[in-house]
Amino acid sequence: MLLGAATVLIASALYGGVASAQTLGYAAAPEAGPFTTGDEVLVAPRDQANDATVGDEDAQLPDRLRRTVVSFPTREPAGTVVIDTGNTYLYYVLGGGRAIRYGVGVGREGFTWSGVQTVTRKAEWPDWRPPAAMIARQPYLPRFMAGGPGNPLGARAMYLGSTDYRIHGTNDPSTIGKFVSSGCIRLTNEDVEDLFSRVGVGTRVVVLPKSGAHPIEARANSRPGRQAMNISVSSID
Repeated sequence: MLLGAATVLIASALYGGVASAQTLGYAAAPEAGPFTTGDEVLVAPRDQANDATVGDEDAQLPDRLRRTVVSFPTREPAGTVVIDTGNTYLYYVLGGGRAIRYGVGVGREGFTWSGVQTVTRKAEWPDWRPPAAMIARQPYLPRFMAGGPGNPLGARAMYLGSTDYRIHGTNDPSTIGKFVSSGCIRLTNEDVEDLFSRVGVGTRVVVLPKSGAHPIEARANSRPGRQAMNISVSSID
């Protein structure tokens, strides 16, 4: 039986805990159907030939979620990643009181977490292997999904410590700025590629609690390019 190009797989992350929570976040299920509001779905890859917004995903975001350089007073050293869960921001610390701010999607209710981790692995167009616990709950899920435009991990992934959590891309930019994932931090593919180029294995990642105090930042500057910011990627990788 032939399936359409937009094959939809239903995936939910129904268990909590920092070490065991399902890492992948997708778009919220668009219809109630037989699923609960906590269920999530895989989004079919978009038709790049017929979608003018593909290739500039940030253009779809509200201004506050677009990548930009901001004033960011912090004691964290340059090269640190700070995630402000409550405000759905990720900061890449530049030093000198500045940071690059990215809009992100974070964990939904019951799936947020906080703490300090390090990046232990990086992958381009990562494959997806659903955790055993998730497969036990949803045996219809694929045991393996190759990396690509239809993969929920998006264009890049940075793996955090020995946990199941990742900072990764997404095939659904509309979820940026929302509390929708199962604990992972997601960016548009454009932004995750930019962050990926700056972050090396061993990078410190500080995740602030949703209800905790948030960093103070001043007025944002215009959206940066790497050349304009005069940042050497090799100096931090």
